[in-house]
Amino acid sequence: MSGIQNPIVVLDFGAQYSKLIARRIREAKVYSLIVPYNIPAAELAAMKPAGVILSGGPASVHLDGAPMPDPEVLQLEVPMLGICYGAQVFAAMLNGKVERAKEREYGIAHLEHDDRSGLLTGVDAKAQVWMSHGDLIAKLPDGFDVIGRTENCPYAALANPAAQRYGVQFHPEVAHTPQGKRILANFVHNICGCDSSWDMGNFVEIAKQEIREKVAGRKVLCGLSGGVDSSVAAVLIHEAIGDDLTCVFVNNGMLRKGEAEMVQHVFRDNFSINLDYVDAEEQFLSALKGVTEPEQKRKIIGNLFVEVFEQEATRLGHMDFLAQGTLYPDVIESVSATGGPSVTIKSHHNVGGLPEKMNMQLLEPLRELFKDEVRALGRELGLPEEIVGRHPFPGPGLGVRVIGEVTRERCDTLRDADAIFIDEIRKAGLYDEIWQALVCLLPVRSVGVQGDERTYEEVCSLRAVTSEDAMTADWYRFPPEVLQRIANRICNEVQHINRVLYDVTSKPPGTIEWE
Repeated sequence: MSGIQNPIVVLDFGAQYSKLIARRIREAKVYSLIVPYNIPAAELAAMKPAGVILSGGPASVHLDGAPMPDPEVLQLEVPMLGICYGAQVFAAMLNGKVERAKEREYGIAHLEHDDRSGLLTGVDAKAQVWMSHGDLIAKLPDGFDVIGRTENCPYAALANPAAQRYGVQFHPEVAHTPQGKRILANFVHNICGCDSSWDMGNFVEIAKQEIREKVAGRKVLCGLSGGVDSSVAAVLIHEAIGDDLTCVFVNNGMLRKGEAEMVQHVFRDNFSINLDYVDAEEQFLSALKGVTEPEQKRKIIGNLFVEVFEQEATRLGHMDFLAQGTLYPDVIESVSATGGPSVTIKSHHNVGGLPEKMNMQLLEPLRELFKDEVRALGRELGLPEEIVGRHPFPGPGLGVRVIGEVTRERCDTLRDADAIFIDEIRKAGLYDEIWQALVCLLPVRSVGVQGDERTYEEVCSLRAVTSEDAMTADWYRFPPEVLQRIANRICNEVQHINRVLYDVTSKPPGTIEWE
């Protein structure tokens, strides 16, 4: 069975982990996609899914207005797996019962199982799982048997093999369920019958065809930053539509050191892509004068990017689409990708920072991917490693790393500190171990002694994290001597900084970027 023609479809009930489910399925080399929970059964059936997964969600199934799928969805003759809220949907719709738990489960639990259904094949008899629920199934839905339980959850896993319906109260998609990948692989391979034929090469062909169909001979303007995401998006779109694409590289005055020169060099030497360079430094920095609130900065930068792109579209001739390298972590932190009730953490300039009225349609071919998937896609497309292997860089650039007011002088200071930080990380051979490394310039001053003289200068904070997908992150444990070299160089070589801090906050509770 082909994983492309017969995908695993995830019904999104508003969970922030919905995309992580789809990601795990792709890691099992099966094509997956996400649709809204209320998709009509006929439309779902037309996709010819090999299997359907009902995601978790923040609602309670026993409350009025709780999101529920089309009742006919459960009548489809296709294997289904409910995760957390999704399992409770089975109970609510198939004559079971869900009620508030006497003891809520958040965090690590231990699953004991005696499964003969195939869902938990190869899973330890007592396995660590991750729980996140305040409701539980109090009565099994019709036709289901219990196959696993935890101390506080008697129906932690359930199955109706005859109907090919399965449910788990825990989250197999998260890293805190160590054998979760095996559980999902059991479902898609053993129960749904999917093979392991899907990879990024398949995605390239699917994505290019979708781009061609959407663009249909019209013109596309791509915002190119030189980072991994926009670069991969640009090359993918170019392969799909050729010279109907024009890339615009905007220097907003908040780029990394040498960024403008590097981007122009790489793309003009490696790809035959129409590249338009715009120096808009003065325009952006003027608009940010006196602004300190992070969301306001992001919105200003996002709106100005669109204004510049629209101005360039007019100058270049009519453009129909604005292409961006938006990724799923950007989407999930800004808005719900499928209309579910997710919480906005921060606006991303290429998601939540766009104006309501825009003269171009959006084209975001990477919107369903995580960063590591984008890197794999970039390598598949033949991008140079100097682009594909770069650490993530925020769309608003240094504007969200200069904490407080953004000025040309503060950006210059931060550029120099950032260049030293990255240089020392590379010299220590640590760059590829770190997901993202950055320097923030703080809105405080510190008394110091430099050259036997009193100084009163700015303070910067170093940040380096490890992560799989940017949804969670942990701070990187540097050897002390590396941190010492970095701090010494910054204080000695960067004018206006006399104190260096290191941020040891994980995500959550913090975010990777400070703003």
